[in-house]
Amino acid sequence: MATKEMQVVKGLDIEKYMGRWYEIASFPSRFQPKSGVDTRATYTLNSDGTVHVLNETWTGGKRGYIEGTAYKADSNSDEAKLKVKFYIPPFLPIIPVTGDYWVLYIDPDYQYAVILSRKAHIDEETYNMLVEKAKGEGYDVSKLHKTTHSDNPPEAENAPQDTKGFWWIKSIFGK
Repeated sequence: MATKEMQVVKGLDIEKYMGRWYEIASFPSRFQPKSGVDTRATYTLNSDGTVHVLNETWTGGKRGYIEGTAYKADSNSDEAKLKVKFYIPPFLPIIPVTGDYWVLYIDPDYQYAVILSRKAHIDEETYNMLVEKAKGEGYDVSKLHKTTHSDNPPEAENAPQDTKGFWWIKSIFGK
């Protein structure tokens, strides 16, 4: 999506980065349903230095999720370039899929990244600043899709589960 070599955060404090992040906007992905709302990721530091990744989204009132592991792409670098590995399909994890996870921007208080936030809603000024950061890295921001969040995002423990993984299958076909 980007047309130039992206600049990433250097010296990322991985412990401060841990926790819940809400997806404010994203580029379309075949691994994520188009109708998903309240999409978020929760990162937890593992004892071996890797990161447990829990991605969640709600479709039709049901929670769909996938879990994976992130790790530094180059353990000798101070750049925030990670690899994340998921196993698909999530209901029968047999095929590993690995992708890049690069932190392009983080504010000094670790509240905003491109384009994630510690809160489900952000003001337009902050959103526009983050979009400009992505644009400055060469992304075609016309393809960005703003993620819908309810005023009170559901908690996983209280949500009906998509136990069959249908959200994942539908997302492969662009639904």
